[in-house]
Amino acid sequence: MRKFLISTLVLLGLSMNVNAQKSPPAPPHPSKAELISMKSRELDKRYNTEKKLILNHPLATKKMKRDQLKALNEKYQSQKRLLKKM
Repeated sequence: MRKFLISTLVLLGLSMNVNAQKSPPAPPHPSKAELISMKSRELDKRYNTEKKLILNHPLATKKMKRDQLKALNEKYQSQKRLLKKM
């Protein structure tokens, strides 16, 4: 009887410990439209920061800046097109 009582208490304690360690439910996944808008905002933010860096570069000549901005614009447009295709 004593062994039964001890084993029951141990089993009850372990089960309570396992229940306490369960992780909270994961947040719901964003919808496709939300995901696309998030990626688009990220892309716009990255584009604007890179553009500022290029324009404010102290050593780059006007031609270098123009070429870099042209390449950046092409990259940005292609990534925007890919997002719209999703």
